[in-house]
Amino acid sequence: MSTTDLSLLPLLEASYRHWLGQPLPRPVDLPEADLPAWLHERAPYALLAHGSEGDPLFYYANYQALCCFGYSRAEFIGMPSRLSASPKDRAARQVLMETVGRQGFATDYAGWRVHRTGRPFMIHAGVVWNLVDAEGRRLGQAALFWPDEQRIGQVE
Repeated sequence: MSTTDLSLLPLLEASYRHWLGQPLPRPVDLPEADLPAWLHERAPYALLAHGSEGDPLFYYANYQALCCFGYSRAEFIGMPSRLSASPKDRAARQVLMETVGRQGFATDYAGWRVHRTGRPFMIHAGVVWNLVDAEGRRLGQAALFWPDEQRIGQVE
């Protein structure tokens, strides 16, 4: 996708509402106009998305996701999403992606992912959902997860 980071957030939000019937988590008093910047820069959870290619590539990651994985935005965007898990965890990740592809979404996911340095980290309370446009075409998948508390705020 050739869009700016903030321009992708309405798609993530609309698709999340489509599948889960509620908005992305946010402070109750947050003005709607401030939502994109809050999701992108200050959300306490990781928010990321990949395309629908045969080997999907990441095309969105908020600040918290970049902190968790330890990549710069330039390194992360365009990276195959399978590389977010270590080789031993990729089969379980692929099963999750295929389940979401069929069902539309999955909630309460927990699993291991891998930092740029190779260190594993646990994700918690994960939600993965299909990204769909107004005509219902699938444009990829998005994920929201709560990171291990030790990793919050660490960008390398």
